[in-house]
Amino acid sequence: MINYTQSTSHSDLQGIIDLQIENRETSISVDELKKEGFVTVVHTLDLLKQMNEPFPHTIAKDGELVMAYALTMLQSMKEQVPVLQPMFEQINALSYQGDSLKDSDYFVIGQCCVKKGYRGQGVFRGLYEKMRECLSPHFKYVITEIATRNPRSIRAHEKMGFKVIHEFEDPTEHWAIVLWDWS
Repeated sequence: MINYTQSTSHSDLQGIIDLQIENRETSISVDELKKEGFVTVVHTLDLLKQMNEPFPHTIAKDGELVMAYALTMLQSMKEQVPVLQPMFEQINALSYQGDSLKDSDYFVIGQCCVKKGYRGQGVFRGLYEKMRECLSPHFKYVITEIATRNPRSIRAHEKMGFKVIHEFEDPTEHWAIVLWDWS
């Protein structure tokens, strides 16, 4: 039975890192990358711990196994992950329905992943529904960026209610910034 919850322990954070390593684009085949999606960053345990406060990451567990996660990343953490700084710069220059995002209550999903063998079973939806239950009293928007060469992730986010609000290119990738309005 899958339990949707928030990360509360060292083993939860280590489970997230283990999933990141399994699904990093350099760890999977090109065919799997195109079909299943990928993650681009493997965080350190210390950084995950810092990001986990005051709003814990949302995870799905099968017994003690962390088999899915969505990382909570506040604007205050942007300096800690240099590869994500261009995303924050883009977000903070945007407006959505008249709101300057820079001045609004939002957090970024620092990354999301579902373990092979659990995909296509509603785990992604369950994960995001738990995230909304826990975090919607504190935030108006949830934002993330997705590599446009990861169409599986873009489709999955759109099914949850995310909308592409901007696209940009940096030296490594073409990105779509997507936003889920919880207001």
